[in-house]
Amino acid sequence: MDNSKFVQISGLSKFYGQTLALYNLDIEIMKGKIVGLLGPNGCGKTTLIKLLANLLTNYSGKILIDGHEPGIETKKIISYLPDRNYLSDSWTPLKAVAFFEDFYSDFDRNKALKLLEQLDIPLDRKIKSLSKGTKEKMQLILVLSRNAQLYLFDEPIAGVDPAARDRIFDLILENYNREATIIITTHLVHDVEKILDYAIFLKKGQITRFAEVKKIIGDSGKTLEQVFKEDFK
Repeated sequence: MDNSKFVQISGLSKFYGQTLALYNLDIEIMKGKIVGLLGPNGCGKTTLIKLLANLLTNYSGKILIDGHEPGIETKKIISYLPDRNYLSDSWTPLKAVAFFEDFYSDFDRNKALKLLEQLDIPLDRKIKSLSKGTKEKMQLILVLSRNAQLYLFDEPIAGVDPAARDRIFDLILENYNREATIIITTHLVHDVEKILDYAIFLKKGQITRFAEVKKIIGDSGKTLEQVFKEDFK
Protein backbone atom coordinates (compact mmCIF):
# COMPACT_ATOMS: atom_id res chain seq x y z
CA MET A 1 0.00 0.00 0.00
CA ASP A 2 1.21 3.49 -0.91
CA ASN A 3 0.83 5.34 2.40
CA SER A 4 0.85 8.70 0.65
CA LYS A 5 -2.51 7.81 -0.90
CA PHE A 6 -4.42 7.94 2.35
CA VAL A 7 -7.92 8.06 0.83
CA GLN A 8 -8.46 6.04 -2.35
CA ILE A 9 -11.81 6.02 -4.14
CA SER A 10 -12.36 4.25 -7.44
CA GLY A 11 -15.50 3.81 -9.53
CA LEU A 12 -17.69 4.92 -6.63
CA SER A 13 -21.41 5.19 -7.33
CA LYS A 14 -24.34 5.49 -4.96
CA PHE A 15 -28.06 5.40 -5.65
CA TYR A 16 -31.02 6.02 -3.35
CA GLY A 17 -33.51 3.70 -4.99
CA GLN A 18 -33.63 4.95 -8.58
CA THR A 19 -32.12 8.33 -7.70
CA LEU A 20 -28.46 8.89 -8.56
CA ALA A 21 -26.44 10.48 -5.75
CA LEU A 22 -22.85 9.80 -6.87
CA TYR A 23 -21.56 8.43 -10.16
CA ASN A 24 -18.21 6.82 -10.94
CA LEU A 25 -15.99 8.91 -8.67
CA ASP A 26 -12.20 8.44 -8.74
CA ILE A 27 -10.28 10.28 -6.00
CA GLU A 28 -6.85 9.87 -4.41
CA ILE A 29 -5.98 12.10 -1.45
CA MET A 30 -2.53 12.18 0.11
CA LYS A 31 -2.02 12.21 3.85
CA GLY A 32 -1.70 15.60 5.50
CA LYS A 33 -3.72 17.54 2.92
CA ILE A 34 -6.75 19.81 3.38
CA VAL A 35 -9.32 19.14 0.69
CA GLY A 36 -12.45 21.11 -0.09
CA LEU A 37 -15.42 19.14 -1.40
CA LEU A 38 -17.27 21.98 -3.07
CA GLY A 39 -20.65 22.14 -4.74
CA PRO A 40 -24.22 23.38 -4.39
CA ASN A 41 -26.72 21.81 -2.02
CA GLY A 42 -27.89 18.43 -3.29
CA CYS A 43 -24.80 17.66 -5.37
CA GLY A 44 -23.75 14.62 -3.31
CA LYS A 45 -21.25 16.15 -0.85
CA THR A 46 -22.91 14.83 2.31
CA THR A 47 -23.47 11.41 0.72
CA LEU A 48 -19.75 11.09 0.02
CA ILE A 49 -18.82 12.21 3.53
CA LYS A 50 -21.25 9.70 5.06
CA LEU A 51 -19.81 6.90 2.91
CA LEU A 52 -16.32 7.75 4.14
CA ALA A 53 -17.61 7.82 7.72
CA ASN A 54 -19.31 4.44 7.19
CA LEU A 55 -22.72 5.89 7.96
CA LEU A 56 -23.98 4.82 4.53
CA THR A 57 -23.32 1.51 2.84
CA ASN A 58 -24.67 -0.33 -0.19
CA TYR A 59 -22.55 1.39 -2.81
CA SER A 60 -20.65 0.19 -5.86
CA GLY A 61 -16.95 0.78 -6.45
CA LYS A 62 -14.18 0.87 -3.86
CA ILE A 63 -13.28 3.06 -0.89
CA LEU A 64 -10.02 2.61 1.02
CA ILE A 65 -8.95 4.72 3.99
CA ASP A 66 -5.43 3.97 5.18
CA GLY A 67 -5.76 0.68 3.30
CA HIS A 68 -9.05 -0.35 4.91
CA GLU A 69 -12.59 -0.35 3.59
CA PRO A 70 -14.97 1.75 5.73
CA GLY A 71 -15.75 -0.16 8.91
CA ILE A 72 -14.50 -0.76 12.43
CA GLU A 73 -10.84 -0.02 11.62
CA THR A 74 -11.57 3.27 9.86
CA LYS A 75 -13.98 4.51 12.53
CA LYS A 76 -11.06 4.43 14.98
CA ILE A 77 -9.11 7.00 12.96
CA ILE A 78 -11.92 9.24 11.64
CA SER A 79 -13.32 12.26 13.48
CA TYR A 80 -16.60 13.33 11.87
CA LEU A 81 -18.58 16.55 12.21
CA PRO A 82 -22.08 16.11 10.72
CA ASP A 83 -24.12 18.93 9.22
CA ARG A 84 -26.62 18.95 12.09
CA ASN A 85 -26.65 18.81 15.88
CA TYR A 86 -26.17 15.28 17.20
CA LEU A 87 -25.82 15.92 20.94
CA SER A 88 -28.63 15.51 23.44
CA ASP A 89 -30.26 18.79 24.42
CA SER A 90 -30.39 17.54 28.01
CA TRP A 91 -26.59 17.26 28.20
CA THR A 92 -24.18 19.94 29.32
CA PRO A 93 -20.87 20.58 27.50
CA LEU A 94 -19.14 18.81 30.40
CA LYS A 95 -21.37 15.74 29.87
CA ALA A 96 -20.54 15.80 26.15
CA VAL A 97 -16.82 15.87 26.95
CA ALA A 98 -17.24 12.89 29.30
CA PHE A 99 -19.13 10.98 26.60
CA PHE A 100 -16.41 11.59 24.00
CA GLU A 101 -13.70 10.65 26.51
CA ASP A 102 -15.43 7.33 27.23
CA PHE A 103 -16.17 6.57 23.57
CA TYR A 104 -12.93 7.56 21.81
CA SER A 105 -9.52 6.42 22.98
CA ASP A 106 -7.79 9.27 21.11
CA PHE A 107 -9.90 12.02 22.75
CA ASP A 108 -7.93 14.71 24.63
CA ARG A 109 -10.11 15.88 27.53
CA ASN A 110 -7.74 18.65 28.60
CA LYS A 111 -7.64 20.07 25.09
CA ALA A 112 -11.43 20.09 24.88
CA LEU A 113 -11.82 21.84 28.23
CA LYS A 114 -9.19 24.41 27.28
CA LEU A 115 -10.93 25.22 24.00
CA LEU A 116 -14.35 25.46 25.67
CA GLU A 117 -12.85 27.94 28.13
CA GLN A 118 -11.17 29.95 25.36
CA LEU A 119 -14.50 30.34 23.57
CA ASP A 120 -16.38 31.16 26.78
CA ILE A 121 -18.68 28.16 26.48
CA PRO A 122 -20.19 27.41 29.91
CA LEU A 123 -19.59 23.84 31.04
CA ASP A 124 -22.70 23.40 33.16
CA ARG A 125 -25.48 24.89 31.02
CA LYS A 126 -27.87 22.58 29.19
CA ILE A 127 -27.08 22.37 25.50
CA LYS A 128 -30.68 23.29 24.64
CA SER A 129 -30.10 26.72 26.23
CA LEU A 130 -27.09 27.52 24.03
CA SER A 131 -27.30 29.49 20.80
CA LYS A 132 -27.04 27.67 17.48
CA GLY A 133 -23.60 29.16 16.85
CA THR A 134 -22.36 28.12 20.30
CA LYS A 135 -23.64 24.57 19.75
CA GLU A 136 -21.77 24.37 16.44
CA LYS A 137 -18.56 25.63 18.03
CA MET A 138 -18.91 23.10 20.84
CA GLN A 139 -19.35 20.22 18.40
CA LEU A 140 -16.34 21.42 16.43
CA ILE A 141 -14.26 21.47 19.62
CA LEU A 142 -15.24 17.87 20.41
CA VAL A 143 -14.27 16.70 16.92
CA LEU A 144 -10.95 18.60 16.99
CA SER A 145 -10.08 17.20 20.42
CA ARG A 146 -9.58 13.77 18.90
CA ASN A 147 -6.12 12.89 17.65
CA ALA A 148 -7.59 11.49 14.43
CA GLN A 149 -5.96 10.72 11.11
CA LEU A 150 -8.92 11.85 8.99
CA TYR A 151 -11.24 14.72 9.88
CA LEU A 152 -14.52 15.00 8.00
CA PHE A 153 -16.28 18.35 8.31
CA ASP A 154 -19.73 18.55 6.70
CA GLU A 155 -20.69 22.23 6.23
CA PRO A 156 -18.93 23.43 9.41
CA ILE A 157 -19.73 27.11 8.70
CA ALA A 158 -23.20 26.87 7.15
CA GLY A 159 -25.00 28.09 10.28
CA VAL A 160 -22.32 30.47 11.49
CA ASP A 161 -22.51 34.21 10.91
CA PRO A 162 -19.87 35.65 8.55
CA ALA A 163 -17.97 37.35 11.38
CA ALA A 164 -17.42 33.99 13.12
CA ARG A 165 -16.32 32.00 10.06
CA ASP A 166 -12.68 33.02 10.20
CA ARG A 167 -12.60 31.99 13.86
CA ILE A 168 -13.99 28.56 12.94
CA PHE A 169 -11.23 27.99 10.38
CA ASP A 170 -8.61 29.31 12.79
CA LEU A 171 -9.87 26.75 15.31
CA ILE A 172 -9.50 23.96 12.76
CA LEU A 173 -6.01 25.00 11.62
CA GLU A 174 -4.71 25.54 15.14
CA ASN A 175 -6.03 22.33 16.69
CA TYR A 176 -6.20 19.40 14.27
CA ASN A 177 -3.55 16.67 14.14
CA ARG A 178 -1.01 18.15 11.70
CA GLU A 179 -0.25 14.78 10.14
CA ALA A 180 -3.92 14.16 9.45
CA THR A 181 -6.02 14.65 6.35
CA ILE A 182 -9.02 17.00 6.34
CA ILE A 183 -12.01 16.93 4.00
CA ILE A 184 -14.40 19.89 4.28
CA THR A 185 -17.70 20.15 2.44
CA THR A 186 -19.16 23.58 1.78
CA HIS A 187 -20.87 25.75 -0.80
CA LEU A 188 -19.30 28.89 0.75
CA VAL A 189 -16.15 28.78 -1.36
CA HIS A 190 -14.82 32.25 -0.56
CA ASP A 191 -14.58 31.48 3.14
CA VAL A 192 -12.77 28.15 2.78
CA GLU A 193 -10.48 28.99 -0.15
CA LYS A 194 -7.55 30.26 1.90
CA ILE A 195 -7.04 27.04 3.87
CA LEU A 196 -7.35 24.44 1.08
CA ASP A 197 -4.58 22.45 -0.60
CA TYR A 198 -6.93 20.75 -3.07
CA ALA A 199 -10.45 21.37 -4.35
CA ILE A 200 -12.99 18.90 -5.67
CA PHE A 201 -15.94 20.37 -7.57
CA LEU A 202 -18.98 18.11 -7.38
CA LYS A 203 -21.99 18.65 -9.64
CA LYS A 204 -25.00 16.32 -9.78
CA GLY A 205 -22.98 13.52 -8.21
CA GLN A 206 -20.00 13.78 -10.57
CA ILE A 207 -16.57 15.37 -10.27
CA THR A 208 -16.12 18.27 -12.67
CA ARG A 209 -12.78 19.42 -11.31
CA PHE A 210 -10.14 17.99 -8.94
CA ALA A 211 -6.78 19.71 -8.60
CA GLU A 212 -4.48 21.67 -6.32
CA VAL A 213 -6.01 25.05 -5.52
CA LYS A 214 -2.85 26.88 -6.57
CA LYS A 215 -3.03 25.15 -9.95
CA ILE A 216 -6.71 26.02 -10.43
CA ILE A 217 -6.00 29.63 -9.54
CA GLY A 218 -2.74 29.78 -11.48
CA ASP A 219 -4.25 28.38 -14.66
CA SER A 220 -7.22 30.74 -14.56
CA GLY A 221 -5.82 33.90 -13.01
CA LYS A 222 -9.01 34.04 -10.92
CA THR A 223 -9.96 33.24 -7.35
CA LEU A 224 -11.27 29.78 -6.55
CA GLU A 225 -14.68 31.31 -5.89
CA GLN A 226 -14.74 32.93 -9.34
CA VAL A 227 -13.82 29.62 -11.02
CA PHE A 228 -16.46 27.86 -8.94
CA LYS A 229 -19.18 30.33 -9.93
CA GLU A 230 -18.31 30.00 -13.61
CA ASP A 231 -18.32 26.19 -13.43
CA PHE A 232 -21.68 26.10 -11.66
CA LYS A 233 -23.61 28.69 -13.69
